[in-house]
Amino acid sequence: MIPCQVTRADGSRQTLTLEQADRLWPRLKGLLGWRGLAPAQGIWLQPCNSVHCLFMAFSIDVLYLDSAQRIIAIRADLKPWRMSLCWPAKSVIELAAGECQRLGLTIGDQIQCES
Repeated sequence: MIPCQVTRADGSRQTLTLEQADRLWPRLKGLLGWRGLAPAQGIWLQPCNSVHCLFMAFSIDVLYLDSAQRIIAIRADLKPWRMSLCWPAKSVIELAAGECQRLGLTIGDQIQCES
């Protein structure tokens, strides 16, 4: 797990804890087999511009990021057995459903992770 900071347009910050999936198998597996996510916990898939929730046990919020790790699209409450795509995205963060609203995440917020 790696700590990440979200910087909002107003300068405020929020911390996320993310599992990094930057190789083929971890990206393909994603959250399959997980029973849920803790608050502000998720997985960061890179490179990635689409996700699926096939065989998933819970809904997720999806953040699509550009090459500068800015949020360019948000797909809230993606249900099991659904898919989502954002062509220009370079990576994706998956959080528990409702986390984007709870944390106040919006398009344009900047993500910075320690790697």
